[in-house]
Amino acid sequence: MISFTFVQTTDMPEKSKIRLAVFASGSGSNAENLIRYFSGHPYIEIALVVTNREDAFVLKRAEALNVPSVVITSREWQQEGLIKNLFFKNNIDGVVLAGYLILIPQYFINLYPEKILNIHPALLPEFGGKGMYGMHVHRAVINSAAGKSGITIHVVDEAYDRGQIIFQRSLKVLPGETPENLAKRIQKLEHRYYPTVVEKYFTP
Repeated sequence: MISFTFVQTTDMPEKSKIRLAVFASGSGSNAENLIRYFSGHPYIEIALVVTNREDAFVLKRAEALNVPSVVITSREWQQEGLIKNLFFKNNIDGVVLAGYLILIPQYFINLYPEKILNIHPALLPEFGGKGMYGMHVHRAVINSAAGKSGITIHVVDEAYDRGQIIFQRSLKVLPGETPENLAKRIQKLEHRYYPTVVEKYFTP
């Protein structure tokens, strides 16, 4: 059964803002950055944090910031009616992926057409696809001797990292750079640009 790690309200929340859900599988630094950015925003709020792992640190971040969170396992994602009911009851208008490692089911994409965004820590279409996440991406960039890397924000479709690109920002790969150092520099780009791109995309 899907388990909330914070208080789930039984009454349907009031619709005064665009309510976004943030999906994350790990630490959740981008999720926290988004929550803080949209705190007190006139049009948008982060209304729910979703993860696929009960031990994901993003759950602690969400609790500390007073945002409801829920764990949805891969098996539970197969229960279409259950998932649809969960997002309907929480009045979710769109979804932002922030380091989420589960492939989004087709029925869910149909539920939120062109309303699911993802951020990828490289310049797509290169260095994308299944298994290309986190340090795997940064190692691949450095091993390829690419002169630059960056971030890509795109609309989610049924395949990993393939949807329409709406934003990219690049940086030079430094001589002798390690994957760890590149990851830190890429994360700064993510934190700087992801909230503003999300804001522009979803603001009416």
